[in-house]
Amino acid sequence: MIWSLIVGAIIGAVAGAITNRGAAMGWIANIVAGLLGAWIGQGLLGTWGPSLAGMALIPSIIGAVILVLVVSAIFGYRSK
Repeated sequence: MIWSLIVGAIIGAVAGAITNRGAAMGWIANIVAGLLGAWIGQGLLGTWGPSLAGMALIPSIIGAVILVLVVSAIFGYRSK
């Protein structure tokens, strides 16, 4: 469970860095974005690539990037 939260936080932070919206997100948002992004990415793309804590990293990061972009578009977050 702890590993999933840590990996989720890392995935969320990477997604925030890729989209340039990481400064607007806190640690809780990074964890949520990482875990939901992993679920979305693995649901859409499957479980290929390297895996850590039960999450396929590449599809998880892609899913988290999609999630961050959609949430940013809906709520109007802007990069600084």
